[in-house]
Amino acid sequence: MNCSKRVSSMQASPIRKLVPYATKAKQNGIKVYHLNIGQPDIKTPDGFYDVVKNFNEEVLAYATSEGMPELLEALQAYYKTYDMNFEKDELLITNGGSEALLFTMMAVCDPGDNILVAEPFYTNYNGFAQCVNVEINPVTTKAEEGFHLPSKDVVLSKVNDKTRAILLSNPGNPTGTVYTKEEIEMIAEIAKEKNLWIIADEVYREFVYDGLEYTSFGNIESVQDRVVIIDSVSKRYSACGARIGSIACKNKELIAQILKLCQGRLCVPTLEQLGAAELYKTPVSYFKEVNDEYKRRRDVLYNELMKVDGVICEKPTGAFYILAKLPVENAEDFVIWMLEEYNKDGETVMVTPAEGFYATPGLGKDEVRLAYIFKEEDLLKAAKTLADGLKKYMEIKK
Repeated sequence: MNCSKRVSSMQASPIRKLVPYATKAKQNGIKVYHLNIGQPDIKTPDGFYDVVKNFNEEVLAYATSEGMPELLEALQAYYKTYDMNFEKDELLITNGGSEALLFTMMAVCDPGDNILVAEPFYTNYNGFAQCVNVEINPVTTKAEEGFHLPSKDVVLSKVNDKTRAILLSNPGNPTGTVYTKEEIEMIAEIAKEKNLWIIADEVYREFVYDGLEYTSFGNIESVQDRVVIIDSVSKRYSACGARIGSIACKNKELIAQILKLCQGRLCVPTLEQLGAAELYKTPVSYFKEVNDEYKRRRDVLYNELMKVDGVICEKPTGAFYILAKLPVENAEDFVIWMLEEYNKDGETVMVTPAEGFYATPGLGKDEVRLAYIFKEEDLLKAAKTLADGLKKYMEIKK
């Protein structure tokens, strides 16, 4: 019996595939600081749990396929705070941002088509695309340039007759890059010129630091007929396990087509939708406190990393990730070494090799992604341990 070529060709998650090494280290009594996965330790707002605990319907029934009215209304109100106005039939609730991405790819591409994506990118973009026989068409960005986009001519040179959309995460995962208004407008111009969809992954919208201005594709009036905004409560409200995402698009025809996919999977869980509706009522002050916390954490991790000779990384300005180029030949070997052979006072660190965040073969082999998702004192210990381990690994490999 054979598995399908579709599933066999999918890459294993670079974020999770080295977990067995961490598990073994823990079994050997080593404490492992997990900087490899974007699971925040920020407290989920109480409102979510209050609503779920107070649910007292006698039957836990199906919700509507497009999403419960309470959550759709909460999402409308949320977008209005960003000067974006969506009608209810321009919104869909999904099982996390992941389903939103998958359904959007299915709706805008046929097998053999491709989507233009700035690399390095969220690795599951590749997995989702492979599921539906769509190719990722990479536009390479560089650590030395803060992973900002290349010129318009370079981006245009990547568009071909099979390109159907441009997908951009802003702020970026795994880079932490916040794209400038000029970069967003450039992508909008290219989408209009080449008649492409824009898939705007904006799940980290709130996490922008250093006083930077954030520009959403939802605020670029000239492309509203082709912008599909992917969203989620996972990172915004530290509610990853709720699995509540959404699609917002002014193109009602596209929404109607994606709704057919939503109907096929019936609905998103009822209790989580009710809890998410309450999350969207969380006071804006919540984000001020969370952003201040993430900014402090970023500085702790970045400053320690920069003490190691040969590390190349611009300070990220959004999300809660750092993508760094290390003075090593193979980052995966370094990560495994940290888990198998190194510890400092019984502690070590796990990070994610970045090769899996690229579509271009050979890129990212000397890079890692780090998530600054611990409180400061733990993060400082993890950062110092990582820096010490990197120095020792470099001495061994001389």
